[in-house]
Amino acid sequence: MVSPTNFLLHAFLWLALAATAFSLSPNFYHNVCPQALPAIKRVVEAAVHKERRMGASLLRLHFHDCFVNGCDGSLLLDSTSSFETEKNARGNLNSVRGFEVVDQIKAEVDRVCGRPVVSCADILAVAARDSVVALGGPTWKVRLGRRDSTTASRTLADSVLPSASMDLPALINNFKNQGLNKRDLVALSGGHTIGLSQCLIFRNRIYNATNIDPAFAKERRATCPRTGGNTNLAPFDPTPARFDTAYFKNLVKERGLLTSDQALFSGGSTDKLVETYSKNPNVFWVDFGKSMINMGNIKPLTGKQGQIRVNCRKVN
Repeated sequence: MVSPTNFLLHAFLWLALAATAFSLSPNFYHNVCPQALPAIKRVVEAAVHKERRMGASLLRLHFHDCFVNGCDGSLLLDSTSSFETEKNARGNLNSVRGFEVVDQIKAEVDRVCGRPVVSCADILAVAARDSVVALGGPTWKVRLGRRDSTTASRTLADSVLPSASMDLPALINNFKNQGLNKRDLVALSGGHTIGLSQCLIFRNRIYNATNIDPAFAKERRATCPRTGGNTNLAPFDPTPARFDTAYFKNLVKERGLLTSDQALFSGGSTDKLVETYSKNPNVFWVDFGKSMINMGNIKPLTGKQGQIRVNCRKVN
């Protein structure tokens, strides 16, 4: 008969092994398909070279995927008879983009690996990192081994994605619900150092805000009228195709494009960190990498959960 001590020891060892087996690791594809990560990098670099804005779009896909039920590739699924796509959620509709590039990455990775071994969720995580690097930003070791969800939820996306009109307490709470802290909030918001936003999203701020540099508001109104021009684009900072600290320098000057951007520097608890990042690129770079890893760890499907999709747009 097995002694209780022995049994407990075995049970503990099994749990430890299970946890290790199903936790994410930078070397997950090392033996299965060492060509996978270089293949993702090639396609991302080509796409960003062709259109600089694509880097920001791919970074945003990973963020909007992770915030809705974890980093599980659910954002990539098109609508079916059993669920409506998250692409139709308020924070995504007519704004998330880059799905064709994800399809290209998937095709190339499956080609070099000989079969579908890399999940769509992992593709998003690696493409986000490679996009930041392609635009001159920091690198970090992406933890891998996520699997793909078999469902999506537009309703959940509507309720959990942070909105551009949020104030600081709402933003802090929104990130806290994902297991992320204030430092993660400020660092990840720094992703707005690349990319563009639509007039519809920032119109209210440039016409009604009091904590805005008047010259900046005037400049933005030139391409964003009170009515019409909803899809007209404006950069988050003066260098939208370069990953730098101009975003934070802008906030200190009350030149944040979105209400949620300026909320980070408006007399609240995150002011000091915004100032630190604006003056110390290295501190921002290190924190951004750490926070991207934290975000990438939100509720992944691992082991036997979920599946490895053959087509990122639909369940197998």
